Amino acid sequence: MAETKYEVTYIIRPDLDDAAKTELVERFDNILKENGANIIDSKDWQKRKLAYEINKYNEGLYHIVNLSAEDDKAINEFDRLGKINNDILRHMIVKRED
Repeated sequence: MAETKYEVTYIIRPDLDDAAKTELVERFDNILKENGANIIDSKDWQKRKLAYEINKYNEGLYHIVNLSAEDDKAINEFDRLGKINNDILRHMIVKRED
């Protein structure tokens, strides 16, 4: 089965300190790895103003992860945990065609 490439972008609360942000990113990277994904790239993008207020925040820290996986197990687990984590304001998973 061929690996499918994905891009995961998520917005982290801007008031999280650096140590907590690093721990959060590592935790979610490990969730992807433990569920069979191969992380190609995981990097901070930048702090950006949001188009609309989310949970009383007007800006957020964007993080982007490029990965490949043979099935959607890792993506589904990230999606499930991303929805219930209070430090992640929003996330988006995109299937890449390249």
